[in-house]
Amino acid sequence: MAPRRCPCGSGLLYDECCRPLHAGERTAATAEQLMRSRYSAFAVADPGYLLATWHPTTRPRELDLDAGIRWLGLDVVATTGGGMLAAEGTVEFVARYAGGEQHEVSRFVREDGAWRYLAPA
Repeated sequence: MAPRRCPCGSGLLYDECCRPLHAGERTAATAEQLMRSRYSAFAVADPGYLLATWHPTTRPRELDLDAGIRWLGLDVVATTGGGMLAAEGTVEFVARYAGGEQHEVSRFVREDGAWRYLAPA
């Protein structure tokens, strides 16, 4: 099987980009990297990663992904904060799927050295 590009749109191979984050081999260095890895988790149907990277104050008890959604691409529109030394940040993005798109500004916080998705801004 040929190596596949990462769904997050980085241009890298999945094995070099989001797969190590999904596998717990490393953590996201920035809020944008976490957001991209979360998009990829939706695309590869990895609800465990999504729950693990969701802030505990807003995380649902369980997450059932819709197997009928086919994710087509991600565009990062803007970021505020969220850098390697920041404690919080936002990422505005458009996630495209067959039949529509999701446009959101997401809030992220760094807690105990790891970025977590908090909620829509």
